[in-house]
Amino acid sequence: MNSSGLWKPVVCMMAVNFALAIVNVLLKKILEGGVNHMIVVTYRQAVSCMFLAPLAYFWERRSRPKLTTNILCHLFVSALLGFTLTQYLFLVGLGYTSTTFACAFTNMVPAVTFMLALPFGLEKVNIRTNAGRAKVLGTLICVAGAMILTLYKGLPLGSPQSGATTAVTGQGNMTDSTKKTEKWTIGSLFLTASCILWSSWFLLQARIGKKYPCQYSSTAFMSFFGTIQSAILSLVMERDFSKWILKGKLEILTVTYTGTVGQGLCYALMSWCVKQKGPVFTTAFTPLVQIYVAILEFSILHAQIHLGSVVGSVLVVIGLYILLWGRARNETKEPELKQPQVIEEAEDCNGRSQV
Repeated sequence: MNSSGLWKPVVCMMAVNFALAIVNVLLKKILEGGVNHMIVVTYRQAVSCMFLAPLAYFWERRSRPKLTTNILCHLFVSALLGFTLTQYLFLVGLGYTSTTFACAFTNMVPAVTFMLALPFGLEKVNIRTNAGRAKVLGTLICVAGAMILTLYKGLPLGSPQSGATTAVTGQGNMTDSTKKTEKWTIGSLFLTASCILWSSWFLLQARIGKKYPCQYSSTAFMSFFGTIQSAILSLVMERDFSKWILKGKLEILTVTYTGTVGQGLCYALMSWCVKQKGPVFTTAFTPLVQIYVAILEFSILHAQIHLGSVVGSVLVVIGLYILLWGRARNETKEPELKQPQVIEEAEDCNGRSQV
């Protein structure tokens, strides 16, 4: 296996998580403005469907497999798990806790995916080999770094000006957290359920990728199903139709960006990475979202950086490197029997080689 076969998914997932970090920053802004979160989810998925439908039709129409009832059921369940319920539970947990805590809580996804993938045979680990030990060690270091990002704040770093800005913001967060202290346990349960469903989505994508290896078409169908599911849930929760109107430019920009890039392209690329490298590899990059968010908040919003963020970020990067080294070493030693088949499926579906 050549080096490009490994680094293309790596670069892809780094770009995906950077785009998702921008999504989190934009969503944070408009949610603080009082926009209903489920309405945003509904619009987001509708925009994703409208964006991907023509792209999937023209890009994959010549070699797209036959769409059976079984595949449609898989796509419907995948949309319910990965789009509707995951985002709903995450945003409910966000309402009970805080933005930083909820964002950091998703760092559990790699560990949960790894534990779920083992009994299903989607990830094989031979701890007798250096490659197997490296994958386990890399995953554990990533989880340790994610936990430090979540639980340890540490000393503030940066200029006094940024510290002053953060002091004002922090005061508001402390007031909000004080009011909801008794609800943090409930919020944590919602966030845990969201992480489990999110991890299950990656495992289901590994199965869908074999039956229907067309990431643009599958993501378009999932966005379509997710739009219907989210609209029904939104109408049950919010019947004031005046709140369905997007009023500001930031709200329109956020919905457009999160629909086209944050959900349309990112989910299609994640599906491609799952098909190429598996669910554990894809979710191992999840903690990068919080690292990117911290960088964006520090550089653009002038938020305060703390020692815990730096230490946790360094551990995450080290863990990712060890995990990738283990996978690369494992793939160079094992006979490449399944990899050409995966590439062939992608070429059969899209009529050209996928990058």
